[in-house]
Amino acid sequence: MEIDLPLVWAAIIAFAVLMYVVLDGFDLGVGMLFAVEHKAHDRDVMMNSVAPVWDGNETWLVMGGGGLFAVFPLAYAVVLPALYMPLTIMLLALVFRGVAFEYRWRTARGQFLWNWAFQGGSSLAALMQGIALGALVQGITISGRAYAGGWWDWLTPFSVLTGVAVVFGYTLLGATWLIYKTGGQLQARMRSRARVLAIITLGFIGIVSAVTPFLDPVYAERWFAWPTAIFSAVVPLLLALAAWLLYTGLRDQHDTRPFFASLALFVLSFAGIGISFYPYIVPPGLTIAEAAAPHSSLVFTLIGTVVLVPLILAYTAYSYWVFRGKVNPDEGYH
Repeated sequence: MEIDLPLVWAAIIAFAVLMYVVLDGFDLGVGMLFAVEHKAHDRDVMMNSVAPVWDGNETWLVMGGGGLFAVFPLAYAVVLPALYMPLTIMLLALVFRGVAFEYRWRTARGQFLWNWAFQGGSSLAALMQGIALGALVQGITISGRAYAGGWWDWLTPFSVLTGVAVVFGYTLLGATWLIYKTGGQLQARMRSRARVLAIITLGFIGIVSAVTPFLDPVYAERWFAWPTAIFSAVVPLLLALAAWLLYTGLRDQHDTRPFFASLALFVLSFAGIGISFYPYIVPPGLTIAEAAAPHSSLVFTLIGTVVLVPLILAYTAYSYWVFRGKVNPDEGYH
Protein backbone atom coordinates (compact mmCIF):
# COMPACT_ATOMS: atom_id res chain seq x y z
CA MET A 1 0.00 0.00 0.00
CA GLU A 2 1.39 3.37 -1.03
CA ILE A 3 1.72 5.94 1.72
CA ASP A 4 -0.09 9.23 1.14
CA LEU A 5 2.92 11.47 1.81
CA PRO A 6 1.08 14.81 1.43
CA LEU A 7 -1.41 13.68 4.08
CA VAL A 8 1.40 12.46 6.33
CA TRP A 9 3.13 15.81 6.01
CA ALA A 10 -0.10 17.71 6.64
CA ALA A 11 -0.48 15.72 9.86
CA ILE A 12 3.12 16.51 10.88
CA ILE A 13 2.68 20.25 10.30
CA ALA A 14 -0.68 20.21 12.09
CA PHE A 15 1.03 18.47 15.02
CA ALA A 16 3.81 21.08 15.09
CA VAL A 17 1.28 23.93 15.07
CA LEU A 18 -0.75 22.26 17.82
CA MET A 19 2.36 21.77 19.94
CA TYR A 20 3.21 25.45 19.51
CA VAL A 21 -0.30 26.54 20.47
CA VAL A 22 -0.54 24.44 23.63
CA LEU A 23 3.04 25.08 24.78
CA ASP A 24 3.69 28.68 23.82
CA GLY A 25 0.06 29.55 24.55
CA PHE A 26 0.46 29.31 28.31
CA ASP A 27 3.61 31.42 28.44
CA LEU A 28 1.97 34.07 26.26
CA GLY A 29 -0.90 33.89 28.75
CA VAL A 30 1.49 34.45 31.64
CA GLY A 31 2.75 37.58 29.88
CA MET A 32 -0.77 38.91 29.42
CA LEU A 33 -1.51 38.33 33.11
CA PHE A 34 1.14 40.93 33.92
CA ALA A 35 -1.68 43.43 33.26
CA VAL A 36 -3.49 42.37 36.44
CA GLU A 37 -0.52 41.48 38.67
CA HIS A 38 1.34 44.61 39.75
CA LYS A 39 3.60 43.40 42.57
CA ALA A 40 7.21 43.15 41.38
CA HIS A 41 7.85 39.92 43.32
CA ASP A 42 4.76 38.20 41.88
CA ARG A 43 5.77 39.25 38.38
CA ASP A 44 9.24 37.80 39.00
CA VAL A 45 7.70 34.49 40.03
CA MET A 46 5.39 34.49 37.01
CA MET A 47 8.25 35.10 34.59
CA ASN A 48 10.45 32.53 36.33
CA SER A 49 7.73 29.91 35.87
CA VAL A 50 8.15 30.06 32.08
CA ALA A 51 11.76 31.24 31.73
CA PRO A 52 13.27 27.72 31.46
CA VAL A 53 10.93 26.56 28.68
CA TRP A 54 9.59 29.52 26.69
CA ASP A 55 12.26 29.57 23.96
CA GLY A 56 12.06 25.80 23.50
CA ASN A 57 8.29 26.10 23.05
CA GLU A 58 8.83 28.35 20.03
CA THR A 59 10.80 25.58 18.29
CA TRP A 60 7.46 24.25 17.10
CA LEU A 61 6.57 27.55 15.43
CA VAL A 62 9.80 27.38 13.43
CA MET A 63 9.12 23.77 12.50
CA GLY A 64 5.56 24.49 11.40
CA GLY A 65 6.54 27.47 9.25
CA GLY A 66 9.64 25.79 7.83
CA GLY A 67 7.74 22.60 7.10
CA LEU A 68 5.03 24.52 5.24
CA PHE A 69 7.69 26.23 3.11
CA ALA A 70 9.51 22.98 2.35
CA VAL A 71 6.69 20.55 1.62
CA PHE A 72 3.71 22.77 0.72
CA PRO A 73 5.39 25.62 -1.18
CA LEU A 74 2.23 26.59 -3.02
CA ALA A 75 0.30 26.93 0.24
CA TYR A 76 3.16 28.98 1.68
CA ALA A 77 3.14 31.23 -1.40
CA VAL A 78 -0.59 31.83 -0.98
CA VAL A 79 -0.80 32.16 2.80
CA LEU A 80 2.16 34.51 3.25
CA PRO A 81 0.89 37.42 1.12
CA ALA A 82 -2.64 36.92 2.44
CA LEU A 83 -1.52 37.08 6.08
CA TYR A 84 1.64 39.13 5.69
CA MET A 85 0.56 41.90 8.04
CA PRO A 86 -0.68 39.85 11.04
CA LEU A 87 2.23 37.42 10.77
CA THR A 88 4.78 40.24 10.63
CA ILE A 89 3.21 41.97 13.64
CA MET A 90 3.18 38.64 15.49
CA LEU A 91 6.89 38.04 14.85
CA LEU A 92 7.83 41.57 15.91
CA ALA A 93 5.77 41.14 19.09
CA LEU A 94 7.59 37.88 19.84
CA VAL A 95 10.92 39.65 19.35
CA PHE A 96 10.03 42.39 21.86
CA ARG A 97 8.78 39.74 24.27
CA GLY A 98 11.96 37.68 23.93
CA VAL A 99 14.19 40.71 24.50
CA ALA A 100 12.14 41.55 27.62
CA PHE A 101 13.11 38.19 29.12
CA GLU A 102 16.76 39.21 29.02
CA TYR A 103 16.65 42.93 29.81
CA ARG A 104 13.93 43.01 32.47
CA TRP A 105 16.38 41.64 35.03
CA ARG A 106 19.18 44.02 34.07
CA THR A 107 17.63 47.31 35.15
CA ALA A 108 15.61 48.65 38.04
CA ARG A 109 14.87 52.13 36.74
CA GLY A 110 13.66 50.96 33.33
CA GLN A 111 12.08 47.70 34.40
CA PHE A 112 8.58 49.07 33.78
CA LEU A 113 9.43 49.43 30.09
CA TRP A 114 10.39 45.78 29.81
CA ASN A 115 7.29 44.79 31.76
CA TRP A 116 5.28 46.59 29.08
CA ALA A 117 7.30 44.88 26.35
CA PHE A 118 6.65 41.47 27.91
CA GLN A 119 2.96 42.13 28.45
CA GLY A 120 2.37 43.99 25.18
CA GLY A 121 4.40 41.55 23.09
CA SER A 122 2.51 38.59 24.57
CA SER A 123 -0.88 40.24 24.02
CA LEU A 124 -0.16 41.37 20.46
CA ALA A 125 1.33 38.02 19.45
CA ALA A 126 -1.72 36.16 20.78
CA LEU A 127 -4.14 38.56 19.07
CA MET A 128 -2.36 38.29 15.71
CA GLN A 129 -2.24 34.50 15.92
CA GLY A 130 -5.98 34.41 16.47
CA ILE A 131 -6.65 36.90 13.67
CA ALA A 132 -4.46 34.89 11.27
CA LEU A 133 -6.37 31.73 12.23
CA GLY A 134 -9.71 33.45 11.65
CA ALA A 135 -8.58 34.80 8.29
CA LEU A 136 -7.51 31.30 7.24
CA VAL A 137 -10.77 29.73 8.42
CA GLN A 138 -12.94 32.26 6.60
CA GLY A 139 -11.07 31.48 3.38
CA ILE A 140 -8.35 32.96 1.18
CA THR A 141 -9.09 34.12 -2.35
CA ILE A 142 -7.00 32.24 -4.92
CA SER A 143 -6.80 32.77 -8.67
CA GLY A 144 -4.79 30.22 -10.56
CA ARG A 145 -1.90 29.47 -8.23
CA ALA A 146 -1.61 32.81 -6.45
CA TYR A 147 -3.30 34.93 -3.83
CA ALA A 148 -5.90 37.17 -5.46
CA GLY A 149 -7.35 39.01 -2.48
CA GLY A 150 -6.81 42.49 -1.11
CA TRP A 151 -4.32 43.85 1.41
CA TRP A 152 -6.90 44.05 4.24
CA ASP A 153 -8.88 40.87 3.55
CA TRP A 154 -7.46 39.34 6.74
CA LEU A 155 -9.18 41.96 8.90
CA THR A 156 -12.85 41.06 9.30
CA PRO A 157 -15.31 40.80 12.19
CA PHE A 158 -14.81 37.03 12.26
CA SER A 159 -11.00 37.24 12.35
CA VAL A 160 -11.18 39.82 15.14
CA LEU A 161 -13.57 37.50 16.99
CA THR A 162 -11.12 34.61 16.75
CA GLY A 163 -8.26 36.94 17.73
CA VAL A 164 -9.99 38.00 20.94
CA ALA A 165 -10.98 34.37 21.59
CA VAL A 166 -7.34 33.25 21.38
CA VAL A 167 -6.28 36.08 23.72
CA PHE A 168 -8.71 34.92 26.42
CA GLY A 169 -7.90 31.26 25.76
CA TYR A 170 -4.16 31.80 26.13
CA THR A 171 -4.76 33.84 29.29
CA LEU A 172 -6.75 30.90 30.69
CA LEU A 173 -3.81 28.61 29.89
CA GLY A 174 -1.48 31.07 31.63
CA ALA A 175 -3.66 31.25 34.74
CA THR A 176 -3.96 27.46 35.04
CA TRP A 177 -0.21 27.10 34.43
CA LEU A 178 0.43 29.44 37.36
CA ILE A 179 -1.99 27.42 39.50
CA TYR A 180 0.20 24.43 38.70
CA LYS A 181 3.56 26.17 39.24
CA THR A 182 2.96 28.59 42.13
CA GLY A 183 1.46 28.66 45.61
CA GLY A 184 0.11 31.01 48.23
CA GLN A 185 -1.81 34.16 47.40
CA LEU A 186 -0.65 34.26 43.77
CA GLN A 187 -2.05 30.78 43.18
CA ALA A 188 -5.33 31.71 44.93
CA ARG A 189 -5.75 34.78 42.73
CA MET A 190 -5.08 32.72 39.63
CA ARG A 191 -7.76 30.23 40.64
CA SER A 192 -10.24 33.09 40.93
CA ARG A 193 -9.21 34.54 37.58
CA ALA A 194 -9.24 31.14 35.88
CA ARG A 195 -12.92 30.69 36.75
CA VAL A 196 -13.85 33.90 34.94
CA LEU A 197 -11.49 33.20 32.03
CA ALA A 198 -12.90 29.69 31.63
CA ILE A 199 -16.46 31.03 31.25
CA ILE A 200 -15.33 33.65 28.72
CA THR A 201 -13.22 31.14 26.75
CA LEU A 202 -16.03 28.58 26.57
CA GLY A 203 -18.37 31.33 25.44
CA PHE A 204 -16.03 32.28 22.61
CA ILE A 205 -15.63 28.63 21.61
CA GLY A 206 -19.41 28.36 21.39
CA ILE A 207 -19.77 31.55 19.33
CA VAL A 208 -16.98 30.67 16.88
CA SER A 209 -18.33 27.13 16.52
CA ALA A 210 -21.82 28.46 15.79
CA VAL A 211 -20.57 30.90 13.14
CA THR A 212 -18.01 28.69 11.34
CA PRO A 213 -20.44 26.37 9.45
CA PHE A 214 -22.02 29.44 7.82
CA LEU A 215 -18.73 30.79 6.46
CA ASP A 216 -18.58 28.22 3.67
CA PRO A 217 -20.89 25.40 2.47
CA VAL A 218 -17.93 23.00 2.71
CA TYR A 219 -17.77 23.54 6.48
CA ALA A 220 -21.49 22.92 6.86
CA GLU A 221 -21.13 19.70 4.88
CA ARG A 222 -18.18 18.56 6.98
CA TRP A 223 -20.02 19.24 10.21
CA PHE A 224 -23.47 17.89 9.41
CA ALA A 225 -23.08 15.32 6.58
CA TRP A 226 -22.42 11.65 7.10
CA PRO A 227 -19.93 10.23 8.23
CA THR A 228 -18.04 13.35 9.41
CA ALA A 229 -21.07 14.31 11.49
CA ILE A 230 -19.95 11.57 13.89
CA PHE A 231 -16.80 13.52 14.71
CA SER A 232 -18.76 16.76 14.87
CA ALA A 233 -20.93 15.18 17.55
CA VAL A 234 -18.07 13.62 19.50
CA VAL A 235 -15.94 16.79 19.72
CA PRO A 236 -18.59 18.87 21.57
CA LEU A 237 -19.13 16.01 24.01
CA LEU A 238 -15.41 15.84 24.72
CA LEU A 239 -15.34 19.64 25.07
CA ALA A 240 -18.09 19.38 27.67
CA LEU A 241 -16.06 16.74 29.52
CA ALA A 242 -12.95 18.95 29.45
CA ALA A 243 -15.01 21.89 30.72
CA TRP A 244 -16.32 19.75 33.57
CA LEU A 245 -12.81 18.64 34.51
CA LEU A 246 -11.69 22.27 34.46
CA TYR A 247 -14.60 23.30 36.68
CA THR A 248 -14.09 20.49 39.19
CA GLY A 249 -10.33 21.03 39.21
CA LEU A 250 -10.80 24.68 40.15
CA ARG A 251 -13.56 23.88 42.63
CA ASP A 252 -11.52 21.17 44.38
CA GLN A 253 -8.36 23.33 44.33
CA HIS A 254 -6.45 20.76 42.31
CA ASP A 255 -3.06 21.98 41.13
CA THR A 256 -2.62 20.16 37.80
CA ARG A 257 -6.11 19.23 36.58
CA PRO A 258 -7.18 22.75 35.51
CA PHE A 259 -4.07 23.15 33.35
CA PHE A 260 -4.48 19.85 31.52
CA ALA A 261 -8.22 20.40 31.13
CA SER A 262 -7.48 23.80 29.55
CA LEU A 263 -5.00 22.16 27.20
CA ALA A 264 -7.72 19.66 26.27
CA LEU A 265 -10.02 22.53 25.28
CA PHE A 266 -7.40 23.75 22.82
CA VAL A 267 -6.65 20.28 21.45
CA LEU A 268 -10.34 19.58 20.84
CA SER A 269 -10.91 23.00 19.25
CA PHE A 270 -7.94 22.31 16.99
CA ALA A 271 -9.48 18.95 16.08
CA GLY A 272 -12.69 20.75 15.14
CA ILE A 273 -10.74 23.02 12.79
CA GLY A 274 -9.08 19.96 11.25
CA ILE A 275 -12.48 18.37 10.61
CA SER A 276 -13.62 21.56 8.89
CA PHE A 277 -10.49 21.94 6.74
CA TYR A 278 -9.93 18.45 5.38
CA PRO A 279 -8.95 17.88 2.55
CA TYR A 280 -8.01 21.56 2.13
CA ILE A 281 -4.80 23.10 3.40
CA VAL A 282 -5.87 26.60 2.32
CA PRO A 283 -9.67 26.74 2.20
CA PRO A 284 -11.71 26.96 0.18
CA GLY A 285 -9.71 26.27 -2.99
CA LEU A 286 -6.36 24.57 -2.34
CA THR A 287 -6.20 20.93 -1.27
CA ILE A 288 -3.38 19.14 0.49
CA ALA A 289 -2.54 17.16 -2.66
CA GLU A 290 -2.53 20.24 -4.91
CA ALA A 291 -0.20 22.22 -2.65
CA ALA A 292 2.33 19.44 -2.02
CA ALA A 293 5.92 19.50 -3.26
CA PRO A 294 7.20 16.77 -5.62
CA HIS A 295 7.28 13.23 -4.26
CA SER A 296 11.08 13.14 -4.03
CA SER A 297 11.10 16.30 -1.89
CA LEU A 298 8.48 14.85 0.43
CA VAL A 299 10.52 11.66 0.89
CA PHE A 300 13.81 13.53 1.46
CA THR A 301 12.39 15.91 4.05
CA LEU A 302 10.46 13.15 5.79
CA ILE A 303 13.67 11.21 6.44
CA GLY A 304 15.12 14.15 8.34
CA THR A 305 11.86 14.82 10.15
CA VAL A 306 11.59 11.24 11.40
CA VAL A 307 14.88 11.86 13.20
CA LEU A 308 14.27 15.48 14.19
CA VAL A 309 10.79 15.31 15.73
CA PRO A 310 11.63 12.61 18.32
CA LEU A 311 14.71 14.65 19.31
CA ILE A 312 12.60 17.79 19.78
CA LEU A 313 10.02 15.84 21.78
CA ALA A 314 12.78 14.29 23.90
CA TYR A 315 14.51 17.53 24.86
CA THR A 316 11.15 19.26 25.39
CA ALA A 317 10.03 16.50 27.75
CA TYR A 318 13.41 16.54 29.50
CA SER A 319 13.32 20.30 30.08
CA TYR A 320 9.84 20.09 31.61
CA TRP A 321 10.96 17.16 33.76
CA VAL A 322 14.05 19.00 35.02
CA PHE A 323 12.01 22.09 35.94
CA ARG A 324 9.00 20.20 37.29
CA GLY A 325 7.29 21.22 40.50
CA LYS A 326 6.60 24.57 42.06
CA VAL A 327 8.65 27.67 41.37
CA ASN A 328 10.86 28.70 44.28
CA PRO A 329 9.93 32.35 44.95
CA ASP A 330 13.49 33.07 46.09
CA GLU A 331 15.23 31.64 43.03
CA GLY A 332 14.88 32.09 39.32
CA TYR A 333 16.07 33.70 36.13
CA HIS A 334 18.37 36.56 37.07
